[in-house]
Amino acid sequence: MANLQTDSRVKQWVDSYARWFDDDGALEKGKMTGNLYPYTAMFSPIQINRTTVKNRLVMAPMGNICMCEETGRPNDKMIQYFIERAKGGVGLITSGLIPVSFGIDNSIIELDKLSYFPRIDRSRTVFAAWRDLAAGVHSYGAKFFIQLTPGLGRVGNPQCLVNSLKFPVSASMNPNFYMAQVPCMPLSGHKLKKIIKNAGQAAADAHAANIDGVYLHGHEGYLLEQMTNPAFNRRKLGHFADWQAFGVDMVKEIRRRVGEHFPIMYRIDLSLALNETYGDRMDNKSLRKFKNGRTVEMTLDYMRALVKAGVDMFDVDLGCYDNWWLPHPPGSMPPGCFLDVAKTVKDYFRKNNIKSNAGMEIPVVAVGKLGYPDLAESALRAGQCDMVMLGRPLLADPQWPNKAYAGKVADILPCIGCQEGCLNEFVEGGHPQCAVNPRTAFEDVYPAVPPKAEKSKKVAVVGAGPAGVMLAVTAAERGHAVTLFEKNGEIGGRLIPGGVPKIKYEIQNYRRWLEAQVDRAARDYGLVFRPHTAADAEALKAEGYDAIVFAIGSAESRLPLPGAETANIVQATELLVKPELLGDAKNVVVVGAGVVGCETAHWLKYEQGREATVVEMTPFIMNKVCTANRGYLIHHLYTAGVKLLNCTRVTGFEKGGVKVMRNVSPTVPDPYVTWHPILPENVENPLAPKLKVEEREETLPADLVVIAAGGRPDEAMYFEAQRLHAADEIYNIGDSFHVGKVHEAVRSAYALALSL
Repeated sequence: MANLQTDSRVKQWVDSYARWFDDDGALEKGKMTGNLYPYTAMFSPIQINRTTVKNRLVMAPMGNICMCEETGRPNDKMIQYFIERAKGGVGLITSGLIPVSFGIDNSIIELDKLSYFPRIDRSRTVFAAWRDLAAGVHSYGAKFFIQLTPGLGRVGNPQCLVNSLKFPVSASMNPNFYMAQVPCMPLSGHKLKKIIKNAGQAAADAHAANIDGVYLHGHEGYLLEQMTNPAFNRRKLGHFADWQAFGVDMVKEIRRRVGEHFPIMYRIDLSLALNETYGDRMDNKSLRKFKNGRTVEMTLDYMRALVKAGVDMFDVDLGCYDNWWLPHPPGSMPPGCFLDVAKTVKDYFRKNNIKSNAGMEIPVVAVGKLGYPDLAESALRAGQCDMVMLGRPLLADPQWPNKAYAGKVADILPCIGCQEGCLNEFVEGGHPQCAVNPRTAFEDVYPAVPPKAEKSKKVAVVGAGPAGVMLAVTAAERGHAVTLFEKNGEIGGRLIPGGVPKIKYEIQNYRRWLEAQVDRAARDYGLVFRPHTAADAEALKAEGYDAIVFAIGSAESRLPLPGAETANIVQATELLVKPELLGDAKNVVVVGAGVVGCETAHWLKYEQGREATVVEMTPFIMNKVCTANRGYLIHHLYTAGVKLLNCTRVTGFEKGGVKVMRNVSPTVPDPYVTWHPILPENVENPLAPKLKVEEREETLPADLVVIAAGGRPDEAMYFEAQRLHAADEIYNIGDSFHVGKVHEAVRSAYALALSL
């Protein structure tokens, strides 16, 4: 591509996220170790304007949608969710984004003008709830900042066009992120000035509600960034044609309304990194308008202007919705992925002697996969940042700070980077949750300590995957006599093969935690763990259990197609734990492009050096997977030359090949597109081209065929136990009930354990 402007530093950062795991030292940073304890830097106070924060840990903003009444008033779920993190010892808590553009940004309102976002712009309607939230957080010594956003703009839900016949909005005429065929209308100068006034009023209301600071959501391509980045703001006339004006004016208005001592924080990306991510693919219709984004130098200059206007601190990252795995780094990204980004900003402020209007150095908060105490501490000691922001780690374990302070690192429940319950719930309209912590955002429902059972029962749990361990440990804590059976010698179930690829390093942390929980429950609550024991219904009946819970997992799907007996075929889950089955195979065909199939293909290419082709019969690769996780994998499969064949059916096998029927119609979606998401099945895009069928028979060369076609519930033993009436209570949970996600399995296990 001619004349594509790229930044060498940004290019280096983006490229480093491809093969980072080749460095064993980088992998070591992602372990839950306590070698640097005591964490003197992490637990030292810091001053922000006139406000002192007790430690250097910040809870990241994670969307609080559906945690409010339909008026926008924060509900008890939201209040208890934040109080739980305050109890856990974090120094500064930030809310998820709170829009100040109702009536202007059409994408933030539901039918009948109901709100799924919490609001602060209805002072008397919502005021008391914000005051109660602040008081609850303050009770545990934490500070609370409210994150304000001018709106969603082009990254908002375009259903407003259907619901209210109103177009989404933006800084200029930009394509909607979810439906690129839908244009977003430029906001008038009058409406932009109204948003600025609204932001000032919201900040004044927050100040009056005893909230400790405001936090502007200026990154990731939301409306504030759409106005303050030339990639999105291509206005030629008027005051706001100056791409810095909107953000600077907003900060000035907030400062005017709250006075000189009230902290103002700003979230910004140092670069959209689109040119550096996509290169020649920036010529795509959905991306071509966004080539001329802010350079790093332009962003730093803008940050200088923001400080002059009244900003006291920043957190900084990379990327936007169109390369979503950057601002929302999944488990595949390296630990501390944006530490160099934060250090770049710190060095700039120091070199240019830039200080706040309060005469203080500008704290720079590092973000991005910092939930490993030793890594967080080392970053602070090395001066790479002034504070460390934790998002998903505090969803997984609200007690992360307290446990780190006490040196109990091994007790921290680690995030697994799946983004099932956090980011994916946000995208699908749910409130924050967590795959490994069933209490997250259910603190108003589930007690902090499982209550003792009214009557102790003899309980058998069959299967030591995430569901089985969660149920067995929780039931034992409640006073039941629990025996946990596992036919294999290891704990983890499907996590065992799932944790083999190096990019799944966080799974290994979680497995070690599960093992520790079983050991703890055995020591403290009498849980009996019987590894290498294949339970059966008759034997369970003979042992006289009051309750039997099956958490066996799933059975592998098979492909009974012609020629299967002649081909070299292996299941992905088997290959990952027995890599010797690869033999000398050079060309590998993976059947199934879900998470397992694509992660296996990534492992084959990056770690085993084999040529891989992934075959998927549906139109989309990794359908229903979080956009960030999906984007990372597909992008790096593309850059490595892995072939992704969608709309392709396997029809049979032969020695050295796989027979397929491939749809070659031009209407077949490009399988490598990562810059816009797959819409949920219940959202129809009437503007999308209709899929036509033009099939062609092909034979793909294959020394080895890897089946990753999903699984089916392994229900046989459950039904056999029912037939035998093996116990008065018989349950079936996790993948043996419904093949799904860790999130679903763990939550069902916890709920059942509380009911036994």
